[in-house]
Amino acid sequence: MDRPSLVTLKEVSKSYSPGLPPAVSRLSLNLEKGEILALLGPSGSGKTTALRLIAGFEVPDEGMILLNGMPVAGGEIWVPPESREIGMVFQDYALFPHLTLLENAAFGVQIRGKREREQKAMEVLEMVGMGAMAKRYPHELSGGQQQRVALARALARGPIVILLDEPFSDLDADMRTEMRREVERILQDSGMSAILVTHDQEVAFSMAHVVGVLNNGSLEQMDAPEVLYHTPATRFVADFVGEADFLPGEVREGIVTEVGTFHDGSGLPKGTRIEVMIRPDDVDFEPSQDGNGLIAGRKFRGSENRYSLALPSGILLRSSQSSDRVLPPGTRVKVTVRPTHLVVFPV
Repeated sequence: MDRPSLVTLKEVSKSYSPGLPPAVSRLSLNLEKGEILALLGPSGSGKTTALRLIAGFEVPDEGMILLNGMPVAGGEIWVPPESREIGMVFQDYALFPHLTLLENAAFGVQIRGKREREQKAMEVLEMVGMGAMAKRYPHELSGGQQQRVALARALARGPIVILLDEPFSDLDADMRTEMRREVERILQDSGMSAILVTHDQEVAFSMAHVVGVLNNGSLEQMDAPEVLYHTPATRFVADFVGEADFLPGEVREGIVTEVGTFHDGSGLPKGTRIEVMIRPDDVDFEPSQDGNGLIAGRKFRGSENRYSLALPSGILLRSSQSSDRVLPPGTRVKVTVRPTHLVVFPV
């Protein structure tokens, strides 16, 4: 018999104001044991509302939420947050300033006896590398250290899943990368499953086994990161995930565009007007006096140069080139496009 998913949402919707679009609309997803799931989307896409619904801080208007196969919300069923087997790490960490790190980690531990609670709290503080600071207070810590304590407090409850709300947004760039790796290690070492919400694609792609892209409260696509990048299901996903330009074309004996004809595997009828998704690493060029493009600009990005190439139609295509390849704006070039995966959208 198959084991139930750790977290299941079935057609869950949530509105905050009558007459306004729902914050979450008919959202369905599953989190399996051992997985890290990232909910990715712009501000207002519904990702934090989805997390709050799972945690029990919000009540769904429709649909059902199950934890480990048991309903916790939907219809007449309602299990309060403190009775759900969930650990929560808030964006601002929400540590109690008047409690030591040990007391913070012990807060909410469902074990009788102060000594037993403190022993459990010390175990998780040691796990996150904060055992030596157990008697300190939150204001004595850096942002990264506070995050470790918040994670320890969530783990101390013995949850089946950890929820992380924009866990790295308050950290600087260097600390963000370090803490992302550290949190990933802690989750892996503890065998913990997790759902994190973020607007940062790098965080989602580097940490998560599965990424769900939300837009206006609806799930546009949920797949492995590489599937989202190479074969997005919708134009929104194509545009939001990674960088993409869109080249007009038409289905004939192939996909005909102003930079060439591509093999047609779309299954669309001839005459269909489409847009072809073009990633910067699909575009190359060589200087040519009778070329079909013009270098409109160049931005140095450390490991690469990002060129803007103007086509005769006025459309700009971005091209990733090595950091030592430097050509001036105004140079005429022959533009070639070789998509790793041909993705088209009817218009």
